Amino acid sequence: MEQISHRIGNEKLIRVLDGASAKLRGLLEKQGRSEGALRIAVIGGGCSGLQYKMDLVDGPANRDILVVSNHVRVVVDPKSALFVSGSELDFSEDLQKGGFKVTNPNAVAHCSCGESFSA
Repeated sequence: MEQISHRIGNEKLIRVLDGASAKLRGLLEKQGRSEGALRIAVIGGGCSGLQYKMDLVDGPANRDILVVSNHVRVVVDPKSALFVSGSELDFSEDLQKGGFKVTNPNAVAHCSCGESFSA
């Protein structure tokens, strides 16, 4: 079995707030992945140039940065880490704009739909 080489990060990279932590733990339990993690990546696209992509994964991949915050594991690839550093992840049940939301101090512009940003 191949050894995964990843780094350990801290909440200076990304901090998970209570609402997101509770929702993530529930989703991971439902999938039978209690030791799983949320992968956050920044990809090109959206009306402001960059957007977040989030997936539930079993754990970190090679070169990932693993952050444990508020009892949840989050993995970020090194390139995405440049864009999300200092961010907070929350969850809202709002019908219009509900779901996971990233508050990112590096974003200089957001689109009106709130799904993409530029840095």
